[in-house]
Amino acid sequence: MAQRTHLGDADCAIAQALDVVGDWWTLLIVRDAARGLSRFDEFQHELGMSRKVLAERLKLLVEAGVLSREPYQERPVRHEYRLTPRGRGLLPVLVALQDWGDTWVLGDGEMTATTDEASREAARVHALRGTRVPPLLMPDRFGELRDPVADTPFTVLYCFPGVYARTESYPPGWAGIPGAKGCTFESCTYRDQLAEFTAAGATVHGVSAQRPDEQREFAEQERLRFPLLSDADLTLTTALRLPTFRTAGTSRIKRLTLIIDRERTVREVIYPIQDIEASVQTALAAVRTAASGAGDAGDTGDAAVAGDAAASGEAAAAGPAQS
Repeated sequence: MAQRTHLGDADCAIAQALDVVGDWWTLLIVRDAARGLSRFDEFQHELGMSRKVLAERLKLLVEAGVLSREPYQERPVRHEYRLTPRGRGLLPVLVALQDWGDTWVLGDGEMTATTDEASREAARVHALRGTRVPPLLMPDRFGELRDPVADTPFTVLYCFPGVYARTESYPPGWAGIPGAKGCTFESCTYRDQLAEFTAAGATVHGVSAQRPDEQREFAEQERLRFPLLSDADLTLTTALRLPTFRTAGTSRIKRLTLIIDRERTVREVIYPIQDIEASVQTALAAVRTAASGAGDAGDTGDAAVAGDAAASGEAAAAGPAQS
């Protein structure tokens, strides 16, 4: 085991935390565990570090209660490493580091809810094409846990900074943050075109880092007929390294859209979004193109059944709202 210098300030929580995660390899292991990696060879392949150093860091994180070590094979015995609740408590730290890097190292220091198409941040997000969304659950606006990837041929996962039922609930200066405005318009545009997405075989999910109660108030006011999912604990944000900005003491997801297939593979990425209405049309076209490219009669049948079900559901939902 490598020699470690223990920080002597027993009353400083920063010093004590750095005693556990102050090594840069250690935080990168936590980052990749949040992305769904769990096996020794996966970490070694992703990080390119020596097996000796990786074994030392994994041992440290298990001893610190950040990772659990669980056998998945008996002969020979092999283990998986998964984040514990203590480990998941580090996710906001990772998001804050990423936001700082995007803003001050890769960017110009200005707070923004979008980016330039040629930025390295945009390249990182577009690199999500072909990757898989790891299994995870997120609370919907009623607090019920849901998989962000639906059991339909495709899921349109549109991420947005925040929506509120009351104008006074928006953080101070919200309208002046580039890219922040337009979340209500975006959600209502998806609402108005939901039947077209359903007919194409896609489920629509909205995602923000807001609390479920904030999302519920807005969804009821705007009569949304699809789920809004809360990533207030930043699980999805960290898993996919989604871009964020911070305002009013809260991390917010920048506006972007992912098209994901039933196997959890990201098929298309829309980022940055300059024209909200056009982005919804782009998402619909991407779903239709992916559906036609699949050439699977079973998926086509599923889409037709889903479309009929959605039409019935919409009629049922619209009835009480109009009465």
